[in-house]
Amino acid sequence: MLENFKLILGSGSPRRKQLLEGIGLQPEVRLKDVDESFPPELTRSSIALYLAEHKAKAYQQELSSSELLITADTIVCCDAELLGKPVSKEDAIRMLTRLQGRDHQVYTGVCICTSASSISFVEESIVQFHSLTMSDILNYVEHYQPFDKAGSYGAQECLAPGINPCSEEELQFLKEIGHSDLFEKSLAVNNLVSVPIISRITGSYFNVMGLPILTLWKRLVEIDAEYKGR
Repeated sequence: MLENFKLILGSGSPRRKQLLEGIGLQPEVRLKDVDESFPPELTRSSIALYLAEHKAKAYQQELSSSELLITADTIVCCDAELLGKPVSKEDAIRMLTRLQGRDHQVYTGVCICTSASSISFVEESIVQFHSLTMSDILNYVEHYQPFDKAGSYGAQECLAPGINPCSEEELQFLKEIGHSDLFEKSLAVNNLVSVPIISRITGSYFNVMGLPILTLWKRLVEIDAEYKGR
């Protein structure tokens, strides 16, 4: 798929690159310093969508006619509070304390564009945390250093051994494209330290990681078919 395009990933997230490679794509990472502020009237999913589209605009005029760009932004919301990337160890502890023992929403906005057009979408997952002690939280922050992750955690580090939270649709999709082991490959757990923070994910696991690959794949198939049908 996408043999007529060069795929560009406008993100420095190693997890997004890993997921694209995990479904058989080979993106070139291209980075820009983009302002991530957003209009104050935006909330929840609209923030993630706005930021994904805003990032894409910084690249679009420089794309060649054969390049396809993917940009994304993931945010964590707990009630009305937006939890971004922690600015310090203390901030990470505050966020995880805020999230422990309850559920919250994770939104990832994605924009796919060429030099001439773009499409975008946003996906929601609901994540439930176990009740955590301060020792659990300190162990996680100390060993996994979650300072580049919205909400101060990464789903790939927070699951109990033997738990696979992927939806049935995700599992079937991975089987169909010949990458059934992507979930296992995505895990980044220190074998010496297990801190199973997450009790349940409703929706896409990969969305919580930072890229809803099933929905993204569907959009890419549509773009590819449209291009070939010209």
